[in-house]
Amino acid sequence: MDDHENEIELIDFLNILWKRKWLIILSTLSLVIIVGVISFLLPPKWEITALIQPGKFLIQTEGGQFEEVVVVDPKQVVGQINEATYNSIIANELNIKLIKFPKLRATNLQDTNLVRTSIKEKDVEKAKLILNSLFNHLKEQFDKKIEVEIKNIDSQTETKRNLIKHQELVKKDKLGEIKLNQIEKNIIRQEILTAKKKLKISENRVNSIMNELKEVKKRIDELEKQQRKTLAEKKEGIEAISLLLYSNEVQQNLRYYNTLDEKLSNEKITQENLKLFIKEKNEEIKQLDTRIERWKTEIDKINNEIENIKNEIALLNDKKGRIDHARLIKEPTSSLSPVFPNKKLNVLIAGVLGLLIFAMLAFFLEYLEKQRVKA
Repeated sequence: MDDHENEIELIDFLNILWKRKWLIILSTLSLVIIVGVISFLLPPKWEITALIQPGKFLIQTEGGQFEEVVVVDPKQVVGQINEATYNSIIANELNIKLIKFPKLRATNLQDTNLVRTSIKEKDVEKAKLILNSLFNHLKEQFDKKIEVEIKNIDSQTETKRNLIKHQELVKKDKLGEIKLNQIEKNIIRQEILTAKKKLKISENRVNSIMNELKEVKKRIDELEKQQRKTLAEKKEGIEAISLLLYSNEVQQNLRYYNTLDEKLSNEKITQENLKLFIKEKNEEIKQLDTRIERWKTEIDKINNEIENIKNEIALLNDKKGRIDHARLIKEPTSSLSPVFPNKKLNVLIAGVLGLLIFAMLAFFLEYLEKQRVKA
């Protein structure tokens, strides 16, 4: 029973629509024609768009890696543009009345740092001027932060270059010290060579003295032997004279022997002094070698530090080279055809809305008619 009643009600609706079909059709058609005429008469507008890339630079993370970051968050830029932050500035610059200033729209392209700006305007050239002016103001804002970063990099680079100069001076001083110590080593070696020559001469002299001592000792022994022999023979007349002569000659040889022995002792002392001198000088050379090696190690360390600083400067230059100023990725460009008014869409919407509105009007009129009949 309910289904039957619903079927009857649906038929009633269709009957009402059919009964007043001309009202609905003609009224809708009239609305479509009016909307079509209005759309045709409205001045066409083109959409002018541009793509802006904010400035970007590198920052070093805690892990020592470099990441690229934008100067200003694109979403923040989009918010400023959509909030008409730059409208009055651009209007004054281009001598446009603020009340007639076209609406600026901006969006952040998904998964990019790009900002898309657009204007719907009948005067394409005017819209392009506005977008170019907008970019110039954004670029000025972005580049101020970029210049701060560039100055910071230049300051760090200059500091590191001055550090290299300082290290080069320290290195030069140490190389000078090494050179002076090498000269001192050569002087000491020459002194050692001279001392060794003197030692050789002294050794030859000692050998000569010792040979002479042997000869003198031999003569003394022979004289003493002759003296004992003479005493044994006990010849009168020549005995006293011979003994005297032997005694004098023995005494002379003994004195000469003592003199040679003293010379030998002096030469040995000289040799000891020369050996001690040579040992001390060799010790000085070892100390100089140790000092030179220490300075060479320090120079190697300085060279490594200089190389590290140069690498840091190279990284800073690379960082500076990868700084991008704000730029227009896409110049202001108009659409190929007007985007307003959309005549086909307006007519379609007018037709759909007209059918709905006038169908409801038909039901309303039918309702009024039934009320009059009941009355």
